[in-house]
Amino acid sequence: MFFTMNPASKKYKGRSKLPQGLKQLYRPITVMVPEYRVICENMLMAEGFVDASILARKFTQLYALCRDLLSASLHYDWGLRAINSVLVKAGEFKRAEPQLSEDAILLRALRDFNTPKIIQADIDIFMRLLGDLFPGIEVSRKRDAELEKFITDTTIKNNLTPEAEFIKKIVQFKELVDVRWSVFIMGPPAAGKSSVW
Repeated sequence: MFFTMNPASKKYKGRSKLPQGLKQLYRPITVMVPEYRVICENMLMAEGFVDASILARKFTQLYALCRDLLSASLHYDWGLRAINSVLVKAGEFKRAEPQLSEDAILLRALRDFNTPKIIQADIDIFMRLLGDLFPGIEVSRKRDAELEKFITDTTIKNNLTPEAEFIKKIVQFKELVDVRWSVFIMGPPAAGKSSVW
């Protein structure tokens, strides 16, 4: 059994202190901040990446910069869950297109699975960070023509306009649902959130 002994933390609301008699029955341990770079490097190696050390440094540097430079939106996640989901997709990309360079594969995974969650005010900063970490690398989005055709047909059938940006948002939503436990759609009224859903 494990008990969290930091009830005064502002991050966790509704907690109370454990009675002293109960505390004495258990041995205290300290949990350290995880070493993201080492975890990322090992996950990259497990996914088959040869240049795992260099790529892990770029990956963790990007997420650290995003944490520091992007706005403090509550839905942003630059922790282990986000790292894991992006690396799993990068591994899928690597197995599907082994001829692509590892830098290009990781760039694609980072771009395609982070841009849907980044607000418009931060997107330029994020893209510049990617450009700085992966200079001179251009890689197109991995597209599923069959899915996009199905979305277009369904959009027309529902008397909606199949604009490219609308179709892209639906594809991005589907991609996020594939790698995350929960996803929510944000935006102002009449932005098409219900239609994307």
